[in-house]
Amino acid sequence: MMYQVINFKQKFAKFDNHWSPRVIAQMNDYQFKLVKVQGEFVWHDHPDTDEVFIVMEGVLDIEFEDGKVTLQAGEMYVVPKGVRHKPMAAQECKLLLVEPKGVVNTGDADSELRADNDVWI
Repeated sequence: MMYQVINFKQKFAKFDNHWSPRVIAQMNDYQFKLVKVQGEFVWHDHPDTDEVFIVMEGVLDIEFEDGKVTLQAGEMYVVPKGVRHKPMAAQECKLLLVEPKGVVNTGDADSELRADNDVWI
């Protein structure tokens, strides 16, 4: 068996695209994904799963229909399934996402920001 540590800094250095999650590990049916974000995403929801945002670097705002949360590096927030939200970052922000395999980044929204799924780095 190979024992290989995953280094977040090295993995983030392997891509530059914004809003395009990259898988770095899988645990059971859940994938750990790194993503760089900047600007505004689309309003969307995930009807079948919660979504967790863990901020590694930068600041992330998540707008909701009735409010907003702001996350700093070292903080996380879980968006409950079915809740419409729109992530945004004024400056580049680096995130770790943990979600079931097969989750589409744009959820129910049809958008040009829809990323290919299951892309490993």
